[in-house]
Amino acid sequence: DVQLVESGGGSVQAGGSLRLTCVVSGYTYYIRDHCTAWFRQAPGKERELVASIYTGHNKPDYADSVKGRFTISRDNTKSTLYLQMHSLKPEDTAMYFCASGPYCELRPTTYNYWGQGTQVTVS
Repeated sequence: DVQLVESGGGSVQAGGSLRLTCVVSGYTYYIRDHCTAWFRQAPGKERELVASIYTGHNKPDYADSVKGRFTISRDNTKSTLYLQMHSLKPEDTAMYFCASGPYCELRPTTYNYWGQGTQVTVS
């Protein structure tokens, strides 16, 4: 089975930084082009796409709300996806999920595989 396991969440003060990690196992991470992405979901809100990267062109894409503050990256040798977050704001507070799917899209239903999530709290 494919598994995505996130880590790195926590509680930080506004202006702080965190780095989220998502380790992928169960299939050859790099064998075909696909999209890996970070979503987040705050209580009472819909799950939203934060950042994504498609192996076909390796160009990251970001939600406007995080541009200039967050950086998504991949290490194919480690089958790992990262999200470096700087200048965190209280509105970044949410459960963060990594996901994998055939192509990058806003809709969560596009993605086949999901991690269990890691909580980020900014005060």
